[in-house]
Amino acid sequence: MKAVVFEEFQTFPVLKDVDKPTPGPGEVLLKVAGAGCCHSDVSVFQDYTPETGSHTKPPFILGHETAGWVEEVGTGVTGFAKGDAYLVYGPTGCGHCPRCVAGQENYCENAEGIEALAIGLGRDGGMAEYMKVPARNLVPLGDADPVAAAPLADAALTPYHAVKAALPKLAGGGKYALVIGLGGLGQIAIQILKALTGATIIATDMKPEAMAKAEAAGAVTVPGGEGQVEKILKLTGGRGVDAAFDFVGIAPTIATAQAAAGVGSRVTVVGIAGGKAEFDWYTRPYEQELLGVYWGSISELHEVAGMYRAGQIKPEIETYSMDDALVAYRKLVDGKLSARAVVVPNPKA
Repeated sequence: MKAVVFEEFQTFPVLKDVDKPTPGPGEVLLKVAGAGCCHSDVSVFQDYTPETGSHTKPPFILGHETAGWVEEVGTGVTGFAKGDAYLVYGPTGCGHCPRCVAGQENYCENAEGIEALAIGLGRDGGMAEYMKVPARNLVPLGDADPVAAAPLADAALTPYHAVKAALPKLAGGGKYALVIGLGGLGQIAIQILKALTGATIIATDMKPEAMAKAEAAGAVTVPGGEGQVEKILKLTGGRGVDAAFDFVGIAPTIATAQAAAGVGSRVTVVGIAGGKAEFDWYTRPYEQELLGVYWGSISELHEVAGMYRAGQIKPEIETYSMDDALVAYRKLVDGKLSARAVVVPNPKA
């Protein structure tokens, strides 16, 4: 079968023929419907080294945003019918620490001792015609389109986890939420905030076309640049937002989130650009929280799938054939995508 394989650090992946996997005990073989191209993949093959990428050692098949149809089951697996559509939960963890047992493999307490971060990040993923998955990592999609659902596994789960954790800050009337960075995750965050809260959503970016999409989804937009924080504060009557979500993660965007958020607020850094935050007791609002998040739990992915089936969230995608998978990655690297790239290895179940 064809697959996109990460073969060597700081080297572009290759499209090659590999053996079709066979599901082992407790595993399910999926016929892949869609596999999303994510910036995390780019970090893996472009930025990581043997020292910094110890959890993503090559070679392995990329693809940690995947959905597909059941093709075959391994021994001991029941309750799955051939042709049914499922979404793949990526994190795997150690499987036995308290967080893994609770379905929070994204926060595995033994992460340093395991060989792979997730399916598609250290172990074979879904950027292929077929993939094998632990049965417990599958989330049912019902009649929903699995191709468009593929990015939900990360591009929706990650903002959903961030928003859900901040809901106490947004409960009640007259609340404000700020979304910084209106790429794929930021746009879905607006949809999630709209569905789960009554907050006024303020969105900011440097790209007019991205802000136009945010406005169409119900957000009030403020362009980045000079006077950005002052304009956001004015929209809130001067008190600042109750929850801010930074989907970029560089030092200036973190600083913007901190400056625009008020007393008792929560600032969540979702973007992994590695920016540093500063704290000054005299200038930061009292009891302003600052935290980072990573992915989400499998129970939250079930909730995300429910929102997708209900039409509350809809990822914007552009599709590519398996033969054009490397074209999709090249466009991602070059910043030429206008939506989430989804590779479609098998158009039908």
